[in-house]
Amino acid sequence: MKFTSPEPDRLHQLPRRTVVGGLLFASVAACRPPVATPKAPVEPQVVPRRDRQSARLAELTGLDPSIRLDLRYATTNNFTRRRLYAQPRAFLAAPAAEALVRAYKLAQADGCGLTIFDAYRPWRVTKALWDATPRSQRDYVANPKRGSRHNRGCAVDLTLHDLRTGALVEMPTGFDDFSPRAHRDYPAASPPAIANRARLQRYMEAEGFTGLSNEWWHFDFRGWEAFPVLDIAFEDL
Repeated sequence: MKFTSPEPDRLHQLPRRTVVGGLLFASVAACRPPVATPKAPVEPQVVPRRDRQSARLAELTGLDPSIRLDLRYATTNNFTRRRLYAQPRAFLAAPAAEALVRAYKLAQADGCGLTIFDAYRPWRVTKALWDATPRSQRDYVANPKRGSRHNRGCAVDLTLHDLRTGALVEMPTGFDDFSPRAHRDYPAASPPAIANRARLQRYMEAEGFTGLSNEWWHFDFRGWEAFPVLDIAFEDL
């Protein structure tokens, strides 16, 4: 039998063959099944807890009534222009709340008070913020698939005010500014703003909080990983 070579442009389509004793055998390599491409790992989905027994939260004004609240998500004065909290109340996990009160004492010694923009945040509000944020700016909000440190009662957004006048001190930006000016190391702010930013960071770090790199107002409490993600409304606490 005469063997006719395939056309050159079809050679790559045929398995390699070997002649043994006048018989043609396809190469073993050509008969192997294709190697499966490994799938990307699936990101775990957080299941927030909704029972009150899971909430080890303390109300900040219950620990110290002189802590000032300016809870933006309890008003329309926030980037969504929607009221997301039914009540203007601030909670943290009990150890974080106690540490915040100690940081407040440090600030008071320098003539400053703490103004709280946000603290514990129910998971449903994190989801609403994520949905309201353009994709290009989602580095500034938590992904609800993972849950937020706010959802654990272990994050607080705050600034300083002058105890004598009650006025907010100068900072590089206002709250929820989605720009490089809000970054903790932004160098082009005014000298008073840079000094006040550093002062707030010093009070908070002294009591176990760590500042978020792209939000000068945001601080996480150490050990936040041990606390569950919660989705309990303020009115149910």
